Amino acid sequence: MILIKMLKQTLIMMLICTGILSAQGRFDNVEIKTTHVRGNIYMLEGKGGNIGVCAGEDGILIIDDQFAELADKIKAALKEINPGELKFLLNTHVHGDHIGGNSIFGKVATIIAHDNIRNRMIDKFKEDSTAQGKNGWPVITFDKSLTVHFNNETIEVMHFPKGHTDGDAVIYFKDANIVHMGDHMFSGLFPYIDINSGGSVDGYIKNVDAVLAQVNDSTMIIPGHGPLSTKKELTVFSHMLHKTTKLIRDMKSSGMTSDEIAAEGLGDEWKSFDWGFIPTERWIETIYSSTK
Repeated sequence: MILIKMLKQTLIMMLICTGILSAQGRFDNVEIKTTHVRGNIYMLEGKGGNIGVCAGEDGILIIDDQFAELADKIKAALKEINPGELKFLLNTHVHGDHIGGNSIFGKVATIIAHDNIRNRMIDKFKEDSTAQGKNGWPVITFDKSLTVHFNNETIEVMHFPKGHTDGDAVIYFKDANIVHMGDHMFSGLFPYIDINSGGSVDGYIKNVDAVLAQVNDSTMIIPGHGPLSTKKELTVFSHMLHKTTKLIRDMKSSGMTSDEIAAEGLGDEWKSFDWGFIPTERWIETIYSSTK
Protein backbone atom coordinates (compact mmCIF):
# COMPACT_ATOMS: atom_id res chain seq x y z
CA MET A 1 0.00 0.00 0.00
CA ILE A 2 2.82 2.36 0.89
CA LEU A 3 4.56 1.63 -2.40
CA ILE A 4 1.35 2.26 -4.35
CA LYS A 5 0.80 5.51 -2.48
CA MET A 6 4.38 6.63 -3.23
CA LEU A 7 3.95 5.76 -6.91
CA LYS A 8 0.73 7.78 -7.05
CA GLN A 9 2.41 10.76 -5.41
CA THR A 10 5.34 10.49 -7.83
CA LEU A 11 2.97 10.34 -10.79
CA ILE A 12 1.07 13.40 -9.55
CA MET A 13 4.32 15.35 -9.12
CA MET A 14 5.43 14.33 -12.60
CA LEU A 15 2.17 15.57 -14.08
CA ILE A 16 2.38 18.84 -12.13
CA CYS A 17 5.99 19.43 -13.18
CA THR A 18 5.18 18.56 -16.78
CA GLY A 19 2.37 21.10 -16.73
CA ILE A 20 4.63 23.76 -15.28
CA LEU A 21 7.36 23.08 -17.80
CA SER A 22 4.81 23.09 -20.59
CA ALA A 23 3.46 26.46 -19.45
CA GLN A 24 6.97 27.88 -19.16
CA GLY A 25 8.06 26.43 -22.48
CA ARG A 26 5.19 27.66 -24.62
CA PHE A 27 6.93 31.02 -25.07
CA ASP A 28 10.48 29.71 -25.60
CA ASN A 29 10.29 29.75 -29.39
CA VAL A 30 8.35 33.00 -29.70
CA GLU A 31 10.22 35.67 -31.63
CA ILE A 32 9.33 39.35 -31.51
CA LYS A 33 9.03 40.77 -35.02
CA THR A 34 9.49 44.52 -35.41
CA THR A 35 7.85 46.43 -38.27
CA HIS A 36 8.49 50.11 -38.90
CA VAL A 37 5.09 51.61 -39.64
CA ARG A 38 5.86 55.27 -40.28
CA GLY A 39 7.84 58.06 -38.61
CA ASN A 40 8.61 57.06 -35.03
CA ILE A 41 5.84 54.42 -34.84
CA TYR A 42 6.50 50.68 -34.88
CA MET A 43 4.53 47.45 -34.48
CA LEU A 44 5.74 44.42 -32.52
CA GLU A 45 4.33 40.96 -33.20
CA GLY A 46 4.92 37.99 -30.94
CA LYS A 47 2.32 35.88 -29.19
CA GLY A 48 -0.87 37.72 -28.30
CA GLY A 49 -2.05 41.16 -29.28
CA ASN A 50 0.07 43.38 -31.51
CA ILE A 51 2.09 46.02 -29.66
CA GLY A 52 2.29 49.61 -30.84
CA VAL A 53 5.47 51.59 -30.14
CA CYS A 54 6.16 55.32 -30.25
CA ALA A 55 9.90 55.90 -29.82
CA GLY A 56 11.80 59.18 -29.95
CA GLU A 57 13.67 61.84 -28.01
CA ASP A 58 11.08 61.81 -25.20
CA GLY A 59 11.54 58.09 -24.67
CA ILE A 60 9.21 55.20 -25.43
CA LEU A 61 5.45 54.71 -25.25
CA ILE A 62 3.93 51.30 -25.91
CA ILE A 63 0.39 50.10 -26.55
CA ASP A 64 -0.28 46.74 -24.84
CA ASP A 65 2.39 44.27 -23.72
CA GLN A 66 1.28 40.70 -24.54
CA PHE A 67 2.27 38.10 -21.89
CA ALA A 68 4.55 38.49 -18.86
CA GLU A 69 6.71 35.60 -20.06
CA LEU A 70 7.64 37.66 -23.14
CA ALA A 71 8.66 40.80 -21.24
CA ASP A 72 12.41 40.29 -21.65
CA LYS A 73 12.06 39.65 -25.38
CA ILE A 74 9.86 42.74 -25.74
CA LYS A 75 12.38 44.83 -23.79
CA ALA A 76 15.14 43.66 -26.12
CA ALA A 77 13.06 44.56 -29.18
CA LEU A 78 12.35 48.02 -27.74
CA LYS A 79 16.04 48.60 -27.05
CA GLU A 80 16.86 47.86 -30.68
CA ILE A 81 14.34 50.52 -31.72
CA ASN A 82 15.42 53.13 -29.20
CA PRO A 83 17.64 52.97 -26.08
CA GLY A 84 15.45 55.53 -24.31
CA GLU A 85 13.38 55.02 -21.18
CA LEU A 86 9.92 53.46 -21.31
CA LYS A 87 7.58 56.21 -20.07
CA PHE A 88 4.00 55.22 -20.87
CA LEU A 89 1.98 52.04 -21.37
CA LEU A 90 -1.48 52.31 -22.91
CA ASN A 91 -3.88 49.38 -22.54
CA THR A 92 -6.50 48.83 -25.24
CA HIS A 93 -8.58 46.40 -23.13
CA VAL A 94 -8.41 43.93 -20.26
CA HIS A 95 -7.52 40.59 -21.89
CA GLY A 96 -4.38 38.82 -20.71
CA ASP A 97 -2.77 38.53 -24.15
CA HIS A 98 -2.71 42.35 -24.24
CA ILE A 99 -1.97 43.30 -20.61
CA GLY A 100 -0.21 40.20 -19.28
CA GLY A 101 3.06 42.10 -18.88
CA ASN A 102 1.55 45.07 -17.03
CA SER A 103 3.00 44.16 -13.63
CA ILE A 104 6.49 44.10 -15.15
CA PHE A 105 6.34 47.16 -17.40
CA GLY A 106 4.26 49.03 -14.82
CA LYS A 107 7.30 49.18 -12.54
CA VAL A 108 8.87 51.77 -14.85
CA ALA A 109 6.04 53.07 -17.04
CA THR A 110 2.86 54.96 -16.22
CA ILE A 111 -0.09 52.76 -17.22
CA ILE A 112 -3.06 54.47 -18.87
CA ALA A 113 -6.39 52.77 -19.58
CA HIS A 114 -10.14 53.13 -19.48
CA ASP A 115 -11.86 53.19 -16.08
CA ASN A 116 -13.42 49.77 -16.66
CA ILE A 117 -10.05 48.11 -17.19
CA ARG A 118 -8.77 49.18 -13.78
CA ASN A 119 -12.07 48.22 -12.15
CA ARG A 120 -12.05 44.76 -13.71
CA MET A 121 -8.42 44.17 -12.73
CA ILE A 122 -9.12 45.16 -9.13
CA ASP A 123 -12.24 42.97 -8.99
CA LYS A 124 -10.31 40.01 -10.38
CA PHE A 125 -7.59 40.48 -7.77
CA LYS A 126 -10.20 40.52 -5.00
CA GLU A 127 -11.55 37.21 -6.28
CA ASP A 128 -8.14 35.67 -6.93
CA SER A 129 -5.08 36.90 -5.02
CA THR A 130 -2.80 35.30 -7.64
CA ALA A 131 -4.17 37.65 -10.32
CA GLN A 132 -2.15 40.65 -11.48
CA GLY A 133 -1.60 42.98 -8.54
CA LYS A 134 -1.28 46.70 -8.02
CA ASN A 135 1.88 47.13 -10.12
CA GLY A 136 -0.15 46.11 -13.15
CA TRP A 137 -3.14 48.38 -12.59
CA PRO A 138 -3.62 51.58 -14.58
CA VAL A 139 -2.47 54.70 -12.75
CA ILE A 140 -4.24 57.14 -15.05
CA THR A 141 -7.77 56.27 -16.21
CA PHE A 142 -10.32 58.03 -18.38
CA ASP A 143 -13.99 57.85 -19.24
CA LYS A 144 -14.36 59.01 -22.85
CA SER A 145 -10.96 60.18 -24.07
CA LEU A 146 -7.58 61.67 -23.28
CA THR A 147 -4.63 63.05 -25.21
CA VAL A 148 -0.93 62.29 -24.75
CA HIS A 149 1.64 64.67 -26.26
CA PHE A 150 4.83 62.66 -26.74
CA ASN A 151 7.70 62.49 -29.24
CA ASN A 152 6.12 65.29 -31.30
CA GLU A 153 3.00 63.15 -31.69
CA THR A 154 -0.55 64.02 -30.68
CA ILE A 155 -1.85 60.70 -29.42
CA GLU A 156 -5.61 60.56 -28.94
CA VAL A 157 -6.97 57.72 -26.84
CA MET A 158 -10.69 57.18 -27.48
CA HIS A 159 -13.10 54.89 -25.63
CA PHE A 160 -15.42 52.81 -27.80
CA PRO A 161 -18.13 51.32 -25.56
CA LYS A 162 -19.82 47.92 -25.67
CA GLY A 163 -17.68 46.54 -28.47
CA HIS A 164 -15.00 43.93 -27.92
CA THR A 165 -15.40 44.53 -24.15
CA ASP A 166 -16.71 47.46 -22.10
CA GLY A 167 -13.29 49.09 -21.72
CA ASP A 168 -11.87 49.27 -25.24
CA ALA A 169 -9.67 52.08 -26.46
CA VAL A 170 -8.66 52.95 -30.00
CA ILE A 171 -5.47 55.01 -30.24
CA TYR A 172 -4.89 57.62 -32.97
CA PHE A 173 -1.45 58.95 -33.82
CA LYS A 174 -2.75 62.13 -35.41
CA ASP A 175 0.50 63.42 -36.90
CA ALA A 176 1.62 60.09 -38.36
CA ASN A 177 -1.92 59.11 -39.47
CA ILE A 178 -1.74 55.72 -37.74
CA VAL A 179 -4.43 53.95 -35.72
CA HIS A 180 -4.01 51.14 -33.21
CA MET A 181 -7.41 49.47 -33.03
CA GLY A 182 -6.80 46.91 -30.31
CA ASP A 183 -9.19 43.99 -30.71
CA HIS A 184 -11.68 46.07 -32.63
CA MET A 185 -9.80 44.67 -35.61
CA PHE A 186 -8.74 41.10 -36.30
CA SER A 187 -7.29 41.67 -39.76
CA GLY A 188 -8.53 38.94 -42.10
CA LEU A 189 -9.90 36.90 -39.17
CA PHE A 190 -13.18 36.32 -37.38
CA PRO A 191 -13.07 38.42 -34.19
CA TYR A 192 -13.52 37.47 -30.57
CA ILE A 193 -16.30 39.47 -28.93
CA ASP A 194 -16.27 39.06 -25.16
CA ILE A 195 -19.95 39.28 -24.21
CA ASN A 196 -19.17 38.36 -20.59
CA SER A 197 -16.89 41.39 -20.29
CA GLY A 198 -19.43 43.89 -21.60
CA GLY A 199 -18.90 43.41 -25.34
CA SER A 200 -21.70 43.17 -27.89
CA VAL A 201 -21.97 42.19 -31.55
CA ASP A 202 -23.94 45.26 -32.59
CA GLY A 203 -21.72 47.59 -30.59
CA TYR A 204 -18.62 46.01 -32.09
CA ILE A 205 -19.87 46.53 -35.66
CA LYS A 206 -20.92 50.09 -34.86
CA ASN A 207 -17.47 50.87 -33.44
CA VAL A 208 -15.62 49.35 -36.39
CA ASP A 209 -17.70 51.42 -38.79
CA ALA A 210 -17.04 54.55 -36.72
CA VAL A 211 -13.28 54.06 -37.06
CA LEU A 212 -13.66 53.24 -40.75
CA ALA A 213 -15.42 56.58 -41.28
CA GLN A 214 -12.46 58.42 -39.72
CA VAL A 215 -9.55 56.87 -41.62
CA ASN A 216 -8.38 57.61 -45.16
CA ASP A 217 -6.45 55.80 -47.86
CA SER A 218 -3.13 56.86 -46.33
CA THR A 219 -3.92 55.64 -42.81
CA MET A 220 -1.88 52.73 -41.49
CA ILE A 221 -3.76 50.46 -39.08
CA ILE A 222 -2.24 48.30 -36.36
CA PRO A 223 -4.85 45.62 -35.63
CA GLY A 224 -5.14 43.74 -32.36
CA HIS A 225 -4.37 40.58 -34.31
CA GLY A 226 -3.21 40.03 -37.86
CA PRO A 227 -0.82 41.88 -40.15
CA LEU A 228 -0.29 45.62 -40.48
CA SER A 229 -3.29 46.91 -42.41
CA THR A 230 -4.88 49.84 -44.23
CA LYS A 231 -8.35 51.18 -44.90
CA LYS A 232 -8.72 48.48 -47.56
CA GLU A 233 -8.40 45.63 -45.05
CA LEU A 234 -10.61 47.42 -42.52
CA THR A 235 -13.28 47.83 -45.21
CA VAL A 236 -13.17 44.09 -45.94
CA PHE A 237 -13.36 43.36 -42.20
CA SER A 238 -16.43 45.60 -41.81
CA HIS A 239 -18.03 43.99 -44.87
CA MET A 240 -17.50 40.55 -43.36
CA LEU A 241 -19.06 41.61 -40.05
CA HIS A 242 -22.19 42.96 -41.73
CA LYS A 243 -22.68 40.12 -44.19
CA THR A 244 -22.04 37.19 -41.87
CA THR A 245 -24.08 38.70 -39.04
CA LYS A 246 -27.07 39.24 -41.32
CA LEU A 247 -26.72 35.77 -42.82
CA ILE A 248 -26.61 34.04 -39.43
CA ARG A 249 -29.49 36.08 -38.06
CA ASP A 250 -31.61 35.40 -41.15
CA MET A 251 -30.91 31.67 -40.85
CA LYS A 252 -31.84 31.74 -37.16
CA SER A 253 -35.07 33.59 -37.98
CA SER A 254 -35.92 30.82 -40.43
CA GLY A 255 -35.81 28.33 -37.56
CA MET A 256 -32.34 26.85 -38.02
CA THR A 257 -30.30 25.86 -34.97
CA SER A 258 -26.72 26.97 -34.43
CA ASP A 259 -25.48 23.46 -35.30
CA GLU A 260 -27.50 23.45 -38.51
CA ILE A 261 -26.04 26.81 -39.54
CA ALA A 262 -22.54 25.56 -38.73
CA ALA A 263 -23.15 22.46 -40.85
CA GLU A 264 -24.23 24.62 -43.79
CA GLY A 265 -21.41 27.11 -43.28
CA LEU A 266 -21.08 30.72 -44.39
CA GLY A 267 -19.92 30.15 -47.95
CA ASP A 268 -16.52 30.23 -49.60
CA GLU A 269 -16.15 34.01 -49.31
CA TRP A 270 -15.32 33.88 -45.60
CA LYS A 271 -13.43 30.58 -45.33
CA SER A 272 -10.09 32.34 -44.98
CA PHE A 273 -11.36 34.17 -41.86
CA ASP A 274 -11.56 30.86 -39.98
CA TRP A 275 -8.65 30.45 -37.54
CA GLY A 276 -7.63 28.47 -34.47
CA PHE A 277 -9.13 30.63 -31.72
CA ILE A 278 -12.29 31.66 -33.58
CA PRO A 279 -13.21 29.01 -36.15
CA THR A 280 -16.35 29.49 -38.24
CA GLU A 281 -18.45 27.47 -35.78
CA ARG A 282 -17.52 29.70 -32.86
CA TRP A 283 -18.21 32.88 -34.84
CA ILE A 284 -21.62 31.50 -35.77
CA GLU A 285 -22.35 30.70 -32.12
CA THR A 286 -21.29 34.21 -31.06
CA ILE A 287 -23.81 35.80 -33.42
CA TYR A 288 -26.48 33.17 -32.81
CA SER A 289 -26.38 33.34 -29.00
CA SER A 290 -26.43 37.15 -28.95
CA THR A 291 -29.43 37.41 -31.30
CA LYS A 292 -32.91 37.46 -29.81
